[in-house]
This record gives sequence, C-alpha cells and structure tokens, in this order.
Amino acid sequence: MDKIRLSRKFTFETAHALLGYDGACRHIHGHSYKLVVTIIGEPLLDDLHPKNGMVMDFGDLKKTVELAVIKPFDHALLLNEKAPEPLVEQLEKNNEKLVLLPYQPSCENMLLDIKDRLQNLLPDNIELHSLKLSETENSFAEWFDADNVGAGIFAVGVAEAMLT
Repeated sequence: MDKIRLSRKFTFETAHALLGYDGACRHIHGHSYKLVVTIIGEPLLDDLHPKNGMVMDFGDLKKTVELAVIKPFDHALLLNEKAPEPLVEQLEKNNEKLVLLPYQPSCENMLLDIKDRLQNLLPDNIELHSLKLSETENSFAEWFDADNVGAGIFAVGVAEAMLT
C-alpha cells in the first residue's frame, strides 16, 4: 500500500527569552510562530468506516496539535526553568501565562519538544514525518524523522559496547 503525507499549518503567538545568551534574544520578546506538521501513513481502506480513504482526518490532526502545542504555548512566556527566581515570582504574581521549561527555549529546542509532544499523541498507524517551526518570515528550524532513523539504534549499540 502507498503511504501518503499530510501537512497542516498552525500559527501561535509566544514570547521567550534565552537565558545567558550573548545577543538581543536574552531579553523577553515575542514571535508569531508558524508550525507545519507533516504526518505519514496509509489511507484507511474500509467502506463502512466514516474515515475511509483518509490517513488521518485533518480535524483530528488539528485537535492533536492544539492540545499538545497551541494550548500550552499560545500567548505564553517560555523561559528556562533556571530563570532568575525574582523574575519568575513577579511573573507568577502578575498571573502571567508562564511556561518554565527544562531547556533553553530556542527555536531548535522548542521544535524537539513539539516533536516529543506530538509523537506521544499520534495513533500507532501514523508516523510523524517532519516539522517546520518558523520564528520569523526568514528564520526557521526543521526536524525530519528520516534524519534521525538509526540514531537510537546507534546509541543502544554504543551502550552495549561499553558494557562488554
């Protein structure tokens, strides 16, 4: 059976600051992020099923991305959990939508977080093929599953070799 790729675009507004960064992005600032999610799978072949002929209903993909990404990140301030405590306390006191992350909220790290959030929610017959996260019109990060195939196998092989 042939596999088909489906893509859907999303937009969300998020602020962040890069802790310890040596440029302007160390200051709190915002972006209109654009996210393209591409999944891959085989269309359902069941004349009696309402989703017959679909890899995944676009509406279901939208609900999944909204739950995993848009709801937590939209109109939020993303900061590294190591951000200065007085800043965090003041933001919490002001009842700001603050998301403390165990990583530097760079475009690249956000993309890896989004990948993990989505992979955990997709049905077993659907694979995450690629993600593209645009921070500005001219700047973006991409993740492709094909670029990472075998990385886990390699890591397991190295760990096994170290034990022997």
